[in-house]
Amino acid sequence: MKATGFISLWMLVSLPCGQLANPAEHEDVVKHAIKLHRGKGAVIAQRKQWVLESCRKLSGLLRQKNVVLNKLKNAIRAVEKDAGLSDEEKLFQVHTFEIFQKELNESENSVFQAIHGLQRALQGDYKDVVNMKESSRQRLEALREAAIKEEMEYVELLAAEKHQVEALKNMQHQNKSLSMLDEILEDVRKAADRLEEEIEEHAFDDNKSVRGVNFEAVLRVEEDEANSKRNASKREVEDDLGLSMLIDSQNNQYILTKPRDSTIPRADHHFIKDIVTIGMLSLPCGWLCTTIGLPTMFGYIICGVLLGPSGLNSIKSIVQVETLGEFGVFFTLFLVGLEFSPERLRKVWKISLQGPCYMTVLMIAFGLLWGHLLQIRPTQSVFISTCLSLSSTPLVSRFLAGSVRGDKEGDIDYSSVLLGMLVMQDVQLGLFIAVMPTLIQAGASTYSSVFKEILRILILIGQILFSLAAVFLICLVIKTYLIGPYYRKLHAESKGNKEILILGITAFIFLMLTITELLDVSMELGCFLAGALISSQGHMVSEEIMSCIEPIRDFLAIIFFASIGLHVFPTFVIYELTVLLFLTLSVVIMKFVLAVLVLSLILPKTSQYIKWIVSAGLAQVSEFSFVLGSRARRAGIISREVYLLILSVTTLSLLLAPALWRAAIMKCVPRPERRSST
Repeated sequence: MKATGFISLWMLVSLPCGQLANPAEHEDVVKHAIKLHRGKGAVIAQRKQWVLESCRKLSGLLRQKNVVLNKLKNAIRAVEKDAGLSDEEKLFQVHTFEIFQKELNESENSVFQAIHGLQRALQGDYKDVVNMKESSRQRLEALREAAIKEEMEYVELLAAEKHQVEALKNMQHQNKSLSMLDEILEDVRKAADRLEEEIEEHAFDDNKSVRGVNFEAVLRVEEDEANSKRNASKREVEDDLGLSMLIDSQNNQYILTKPRDSTIPRADHHFIKDIVTIGMLSLPCGWLCTTIGLPTMFGYIICGVLLGPSGLNSIKSIVQVETLGEFGVFFTLFLVGLEFSPERLRKVWKISLQGPCYMTVLMIAFGLLWGHLLQIRPTQSVFISTCLSLSSTPLVSRFLAGSVRGDKEGDIDYSSVLLGMLVMQDVQLGLFIAVMPTLIQAGASTYSSVFKEILRILILIGQILFSLAAVFLICLVIKTYLIGPYYRKLHAESKGNKEILILGITAFIFLMLTITELLDVSMELGCFLAGALISSQGHMVSEEIMSCIEPIRDFLAIIFFASIGLHVFPTFVIYELTVLLFLTLSVVIMKFVLAVLVLSLILPKTSQYIKWIVSAGLAQVSEFSFVLGSRARRAGIISREVYLLILSVTTLSLLLAPALWRAAIMKCVPRPERRSST
């Protein structure tokens, strides 16, 4: 068996040299390899001698390794049969031997991996960049796996060392009598060890073999420079995990989300500093916009631009800031639903359902037409058109803040129609996110599988419709049997203490949000329905809850609009200002015209005048296009350039929205109602 292994090794080493000796273009590579190993002017005899000596040394090491492995096996059997050792001591010694066995086996594997790598490199074409890239990728994967194995071995050695120390302590305790305090501390130590074992999650071991998990090299950066000024030890810096940051090879930055030791409280100081900075800078920015007559939300967006990657780049926890900003959307839509009573919803539900669907279909049709003329892939055209068909619910909600009015002479209130259509668009957003994986597969599919993809999309639409029916059935049950007693109980418990009322309403919002999320409908719809259900209890109830929730909504809305500013890049807008202005105006005009056309068909004749205001409210692009665009870019549906164009067009359309809204209000709304609408 050993002779066979020796012959195989000899063939493995000598085969590449025999294959490369004949081709003239590889002759220099062979000469360079000989120079590296034997020096310049090496002759063929010296080269053969070096190969023979190397093979003898390697064969000797392998024989020695097999001898050591046999000795380790005998030692393990001897330990297991030794009756004088305790179970803990046996476990410790056997574990130590097994670690050494792994070290020997891994070292042998590393040798043969290196030989295979050399063979692959010598057989390759040095002019073929793709082949060298693949070889480099394989070496990188091998290094990552080796690093993981070495890390695991180091952890095992630490555990073995801990067992050894505990065994020595037990021996010392058996040889001397302990005081009462020492016995108490020993019991506390054992309880602490049990606690660590109970709460510790072996996330690394549990997930390393999961499908889709990749090993990557990362940099760990200690942010706090004050540690060096205080001459902190290396161990103290390593323990300060709350301030460390990991950076991978793609320049993605990560922070600690869950420490191994959950008994020590930690705080993300980056996130705290980011929120404090946004809060302080939002005041002057919002104040400035109020002075010049712009909505304060643009001041908050400017705040995000100044602090984001295109400005001072001082925001470290961008993902965390955006996540907190999403709660601003949730509470905004809750207050919108609080003003949007079920009675108003019943009056406009047909318009709210039909309008967004017709507009989306028309936008996709125009997108496919322009995509065919410009030779753009159909999947990309569908995605861009759907993105641009969505409008910003939080922005329009700010426009309509305080503009709730009763219907006059049977006319339909424009705010009811506008909010109903926006909520339906949020439902479409959830549907589109669900369909996106199919859209990705459709981009790579052949025409033979088109029917399967269409069938899959129809099934998804059916699932969404079923989920919507289930959501509204649940809302009917809650409105009939639960919401009244629930609010009365909250109101009775919160006399003199608004904390219970706020907590109870927030819990109800999150309950509805969770229900719609579990049913694969957008979370925003759940927040809106929560407000609409509570508004069914009467105007006094709505006013009381609004006074409690509005301050929370205002603060979280500041974070949300600032997070939008983090994705605004003024330099890119300036470089491509002409193109972006043309695209933005085209999108705004197209959405306005399509909305007017659709509303002309579905609105009653007595309410045709509101189509101009509703169309003006819909003539911008939703901030959720940032989310959809990022997902599509990662999936390869759109390119980087298209993604930046979508971001810029969205931003410019949001900036133009107030001007268009005011123009529509001035033209269509009677003078006494303008103050509350603007």
